Amino acid sequence: MSTYFDELCRAMKILADHPASVFMGQAVAFEGTAMFKTMRDVPAYKRVELPVAEDMQMGMATGAALSGLLPITIYPRWNFLLLATSQLVLHLDKIAAMTRCPSPRVIIRTAVAHDEPLNPGPQHLGNYSDALREMLETVNIIELFKAEDIVPTYVWAATQQRATILVEFMKDY
Repeated sequence: MSTYFDELCRAMKILADHPASVFMGQAVAFEGTAMFKTMRDVPAYKRVELPVAEDMQMGMATGAALSGLLPITIYPRWNFLLLATSQLVLHLDKIAAMTRCPSPRVIIRTAVAHDEPLNPGPQHLGNYSDALREMLETVNIIELFKAEDIVPTYVWAATQQRATILVEFMKDY
């Protein structure tokens, strides 16, 4: 049986094989987070390293999706994704209601940090899945509690005509 980490690596490889996929975010091209290691099989040309500008990152992912790409936008912690809620809640989630365009297909990858072996502090430990579900109308939020759910859920998200937030748990890496 594969581990949680192995399944994340497998899911990223499958997404990397999609001809329109692009991975964007912090620590995507350069090491710096636990998520980075799960992208070991993602070719460098598919990775776009971005500065710490979370709202801009979500806007870029939305634009990339509207242009036909499959963006996998990576926020290494839920707390970082909170900084993109303007673009997420007011734009990505509402595009279909505001325009004649279908909802953009964006995979938003985030994780709940763990306090072992090093506690990153209270500003990095939250899980805001339930709170954000209250704000979103079209964006899926799926928490990945079990390793066996990772690959099928990422594959499913890549087929949806809407955005999906996939929440990982770093304690299981």
